[in-house]
Amino acid sequence: MSDFSQGPGWWQASDGMWYPPHLKPQPSGGYPLYPSPYGYPQPRSTNGLAIASLVLGILWIYWIGSILAVIFGHVALSQIKKDPSSVGRGLAIAGLVLGYIGVATLAVVIVIAIGLNSATWSGRG
Repeated sequence: MSDFSQGPGWWQASDGMWYPPHLKPQPSGGYPLYPSPYGYPQPRSTNGLAIASLVLGILWIYWIGSILAVIFGHVALSQIKKDPSSVGRGLAIAGLVLGYIGVATLAVVIVIAIGLNSATWSGRG
């Protein structure tokens, strides 16, 4: 930076000072210097079967809901795995867990009922 040109390539800025060639600004090509805008992210939809699995797992409706919660939960997980724009994996897993707990409870009730029934029939000899 100098008040006078020091040789070829030196250029004078708007402040009246002379600058060496390596400090010369490059032309921008007329394009704006702000970044290009990004698009908005696409809204992600929650899988309906995942919601149904969770609701039926909570309600159980005489164990029919538990069985349907397991079925819907597995189908929902499969759909979520295939479609990246779909969400609800946690809902589907929660519905599966509640559904399996309900099915296990149903199995225990059936075993107890069979045990009580066989004890009743064996005592009537």
